[in-house]
Amino acid sequence: MASTVAFSFHDLGPDRGSFLEDVLAGLASERKVLQPKYFYDEAGCALFEAICELPEYYPTRTETAMMREFGAEIARELGAGCALIEYGSGSGRKTRILIDVLAPVAYLPIDIAAAQLRAAAAAMAGAYPGLAVCAVCADYCRPLVLPEMNGVNAARRVVYFPGSTIGNLTPDEAGAFLENARVVAGAGGAMLVGVDLKKDPARLVAAYDDAQGVTARFNLNLLARINRELGADFDLAGFRHEARYDAAHGRIEMHLVAGRDQRVSIAGREFDFRAGETIHTENSYKYSVAEFQALARAAGFAPARCWTDAGELFAVHLLHVPG
Repeated sequence: MASTVAFSFHDLGPDRGSFLEDVLAGLASERKVLQPKYFYDEAGCALFEAICELPEYYPTRTETAMMREFGAEIARELGAGCALIEYGSGSGRKTRILIDVLAPVAYLPIDIAAAQLRAAAAAMAGAYPGLAVCAVCADYCRPLVLPEMNGVNAARRVVYFPGSTIGNLTPDEAGAFLENARVVAGAGGAMLVGVDLKKDPARLVAAYDDAQGVTARFNLNLLARINRELGADFDLAGFRHEARYDAAHGRIEMHLVAGRDQRVSIAGREFDFRAGETIHTENSYKYSVAEFQALARAAGFAPARCWTDAGELFAVHLLHVPG
C-alpha cells in the first residue's frame, strides 16, 4: 500500500471450502465441536454488538472505560509514530480511543468478518485523514504475512488484541498465537492485549447466558449460518444454548445442547445427535495476571505493564518484544 492511499482492503479470508471442512471435521470428532471464528457472519456480528451492550456482559464496558482512563499512559509507553496492527478489530470503537491518544502513522485492522471489516476500516480512514489504513480480512489465528506498506515509516509495530478474545484459545493455542504475534510485532515491537480476569463463576455464567437471550441467539445463529451457506438441515428448535463454568480449566464453555435424538445432513454426510449431546462452540479462558504474564514470557515476550480496573474484572497487558 503506497503512503498516498488512505485506505486499502485485502481479502485473505477462508473460503466456503475451508468452512465446510472445519464443520465436517468438528462434527465428526468424538465430542462434537464448532470453531467460534465462524460465529461472525453479518447476523452474528450484529448479535455480538448487541451482547456488548447487555448489563450482564461486563468485559466491553470495563475495557472501554479502562482505555479512557489509562489511554494516555498507554500511549506514552508505546511511543509516537507506531504502526498499530489490530487482531479481531470488530467495530473498532475501543480502537478509536487508543488512536486518538496514540496518533499512529498506520492502522492495520485484521478480522475474519469481511463486510464489517470493510465498513469499519473505511469509516476509520474517513475519520482520520492522515492515517494510512490497510484492512486485512484473514484468520489471524494462523501465521499471517501482512501487506507491504511502502512509504510508511513506523517507529515500531504494536499488535493490539482487545476484547479478551485470546480467552477463546486454549492455553497451548494462546501460546502459539502469542508467538506468531511476537514475530509480527518484530524486534523492538510491542503487544497490547485485553485479558478477562478470574472471578465469581456465577458472574461469568451470567455474562454468557443473559436474561434477554441474546447470547443464545448468537450461539444458535452458527447453525443457521451452516444451514444457509453449507446446505445443512439443522432444526434450530431442536437445540438450546448453555453456558457452563469449568473450574478445572478456568474457563466458560458455550454449548448447543440437542433437545432430542435427531439426524442432521451436511454435504452428503449425516450426523446423529442423542438427546442431551452437545456441540461445544466456544471456550473463554480466564487468567490471573501472573498466569497470563507467564504465558507471555513462554512465547518470548517481556511483560512490561498491566492495568486493571478498580473492580479487578479485566486486565490490559503491555508486552515488549526484546530487540
